[in-house]
Amino acid sequence: IFFRDQTGTTRMKVTIRRTRDRRKQRKAHFTAPSHIRRILMSAPLSKDLRAKYNVRRMPVRKDDDVRVMRGSHKGRDGKVVACYRLRWVIHVDKITREKANGATVQIGIDASNVEITKLKLDKDRKALLEKRAKRRKSGKSKEDKGKVVQNDVAMQDVD
Repeated sequence: IFFRDQTGTTRMKVTIRRTRDRRKQRKAHFTAPSHIRRILMSAPLSKDLRAKYNVRRMPVRKDDDVRVMRGSHKGRDGKVVACYRLRWVIHVDKITREKANGATVQIGIDASNVEITKLKLDKDRKALLEKRAKRRKSGKSKEDKGKVVQNDVAMQDVD
């Protein structure tokens, strides 16, 4: 499969499984299953958490403390009450509005518009943080994950 890059030269596409077509990208995004939406609904960590765990962003989950960074509720803090993956929003406990009939409802906030200020840690989340920090310290990117380098092959014979 070939494509033209920005300079106009024809080059071969490297990954065949991933499309560049905007229509297909949007379809894949909006029809994503729940386990993929969890990853897509990630939020950046605050500066002190980023320094502590050496991780830039994490999927938002219930009971995380967040600060709204964008929108009309900018600057407000609260605890995540629910992650509504079907609607691509999270609900924060103190951010509500009153309906015409007097009932109060949660306002949905996009996960990318918040910053996680306190993580709810369980064993799975701790393991994920350790794994990401370890990969970040080693300098390997996602593409290098699991790859065998020529130096590794050469060092196998040395004993």
